[in-house]
Amino acid sequence: MDPTHFIDELIAREGGYVARSDDRGGPTRYGITRAAAAAHGWHGDMARLPRELAARIYHADYWVRPGLGRVAELAPEVAGELFDTGVNMGPAAAAGFLRRALNALNRAASDYPDIAASGAIDDAAIAALRAFLRVRGPAGETVLVRALDALQGERYMALAEKRPANEAFLYGWLANRVG
Repeated sequence: MDPTHFIDELIAREGGYVARSDDRGGPTRYGITRAAAAAHGWHGDMARLPRELAARIYHADYWVRPGLGRVAELAPEVAGELFDTGVNMGPAAAAGFLRRALNALNRAASDYPDIAASGAIDDAAIAALRAFLRVRGPAGETVLVRALDALQGERYMALAEKRPANEAFLYGWLANRVG
């Protein structure tokens, strides 16, 4: 599956150049941090980061590297949710949410075995996803996306409670990332 539409939607949501002193990520353009840009060879002014480079970074670091193509073959909307979560919270957090949700939805391992709650999107996670979708049918994808959204929303709440400066971002996170 070609993730271009997920990348385009994300870039539109992230907007252009942003430099907020209370954002630990520092200046961004299209949601790309200076560190991510530098890892891909960009050492110029972040306000001038080309959109095409941002799209390549998203594709390489947040779609290909975490293995979302494998997820998209089975459940494209789940892959899109994991992509968005991975961009905002890191691919490891997104993978962990998937693994936790699949475990919680397997009816005490009666539908398929539990998998380690942390880890990458590996063969075990794909097998669990395949089994979940086989048992739950087409509606299962919608329910799984809702479970992922719930975990993401809870994490945003915890981040705001732990660091009051994050309260400035909470409304936008919930409005634009969850649901």
